[in-house]
Amino acid sequence: MRARRAALLAAITVTSSLALSAPGHAATAPHQGLPTSCTLPTGESTVTVTSRSQERTAIIYRPANTQAGKMPVYLTLHGSSSRASEQVAVSGIEQSADRHGFLAVAAQGAMALDRGYQWNVPGVTGTSGPDDEQYLTDLLDTLAATGCADPHQVLATGYSGGGRMVSQYACDHPDRVTAIAPVSGLRAGVPVTDDSGAARPDPATCAPKQPVPVVTFHGTADPVNPYGGGGQPYWGYGTTTALSSWAKLDHCRTGPGTTHVSEHVDKIAYGACRGGSDVELYRVEGDGHTWPGSDLDFGPIGPVTQEINATELAWQFFQDHRHNHADLPTG
Repeated sequence: MRARRAALLAAITVTSSLALSAPGHAATAPHQGLPTSCTLPTGESTVTVTSRSQERTAIIYRPANTQAGKMPVYLTLHGSSSRASEQVAVSGIEQSADRHGFLAVAAQGAMALDRGYQWNVPGVTGTSGPDDEQYLTDLLDTLAATGCADPHQVLATGYSGGGRMVSQYACDHPDRVTAIAPVSGLRAGVPVTDDSGAARPDPATCAPKQPVPVVTFHGTADPVNPYGGGGQPYWGYGTTTALSSWAKLDHCRTGPGTTHVSEHVDKIAYGACRGGSDVELYRVEGDGHTWPGSDLDFGPIGPVTQEINATELAWQFFQDHRHNHADLPTG
């Protein structure tokens, strides 16, 4: 166990220096002919997906206490120079799945970086590399085809680069996610610089056709993706700018309002948004580039709070919004 934790810490530390063929579109296709009961085994397994003629994988965890039918999907994406197995440990998603009965899915990137992989975030990473947005769509469709996943009930989270990937996926495919919960990585489009030299999101790169409930978590002492902005070119604008941009995209009419959650945690929230959406940030004073509530030691990239648990709070947020958002029309 100590050796595994040491390996995970090494992978996370590296991150700090850097920044079955799918059956079709699940949100718009009726999914006729799908299995009536779940065909995945209980426990942890690996699913292979053919996307753009490339074989991709994801770690799937089906709790033993779940029913045979379709379950909500809790999708999580690893950070840069990491991998799916490490994200499982960072997030504690399998233990959460046992508590709540969802299908846990840790997607695997394919662009090699150091000892792991990174995501090909459109408009940021580069023009070459795999189409990771298509991979995520194909993965969700493949899971729906097993009879285990409800394609209309998808919570998408991600850490760091995975959070940036999830954010852009929501910009481009809002009908495929019920809510998003990036950790240390919320974006609202590709960063650009205005005439004054300030960084801001490019509105042309994030124009979802329907609202997306958003909850995010970020430490004020994050040395990798700085809370206030700056850092690497892929980052640019800060977390509160991303938050207010999503509030505008979701047509929120109230906020931002701040609630003191615990000694070092405040929640900044926008409400009265279209379709029953909300846009929320858990700001953790003094926290680094870490996953709140994780039991791992993140070493030089900063402390991790135990005052809140990002995995659990994201699930609670999803539960609060899953029915409102499911009633929205697509397109």
